[in-house]
Amino acid sequence: MGDPLRGRATYQDVLDAPPNRVAELIDGTLHTYPRPAPRHALAASRLGMWFGSGFGEGGDGPSGWWILDEPELHFGEDVLVPDIAGWRVERLPELPDAAYFELAPDWICEVLSPFTAAVDRADKMPRYAGQGVRYAWLVEPSVHTLEVFRLERERWSLVQTARDDDRLRAEPFEDAELDLGSLWRRPR
Repeated sequence: MGDPLRGRATYQDVLDAPPNRVAELIDGTLHTYPRPAPRHALAASRLGMWFGSGFGEGGDGPSGWWILDEPELHFGEDVLVPDIAGWRVERLPELPDAAYFELAPDWICEVLSPFTAAVDRADKMPRYAGQGVRYAWLVEPSVHTLEVFRLERERWSLVQTARDDDRLRAEPFEDAELDLGSLWRRPR
C-alpha cells in the first residue's frame, strides 16, 4: 500500500517494490503479491509453451501475435501486470523500447491464485474492459478451469467455460486446440 502520509501510491512505489514481489498500481493503491506458487507458475508456463509452439514463427497455429509473459501495462495512472498478454501485429507492428506498454493488448490471461483472484476479477477486469481489451481468459489451477470472456458493448460476456481435461478452441485462438489438462497434468 502507499504511504498514508503521502497519499496515493505512484509509479515510484511500483519501482521501489521488492524484486521478489509483483507490483501493480490500481486506482492509487499499490498491490504487491508474492511470486506465483508452483501450480500457478506451471499453468502460466505451459500456456506460454502452447503459444510458443503454435503461434510463433514456424508454428502450426496462426501467426501475427506478440504473446508476452507478465508485460507491464500503463493505463493512465494504473499499472497492471497480466500473467500473459497478446497484441495483434497489425495493431502493434513493433515492440516498444520502453519497459512497459501504453497500448492495451487485444487479449489477456490471468492465472488466478488465492492472493490475486479478487483483484484480478473485481479491479483489473473492469480496467481491461475500459481500455478496450477484446478478450480475457481466467485460468484457475486450483479447480482446473478456464473461463473465456469477450468484450461486448464495453462489458465482459462469458462465452466459454472449460474444466479438467477438456479440449477446446477458445477465442481469439480458435484455430488451435488447447488440451486444458496439460496446464495441470503431471509430466509423464
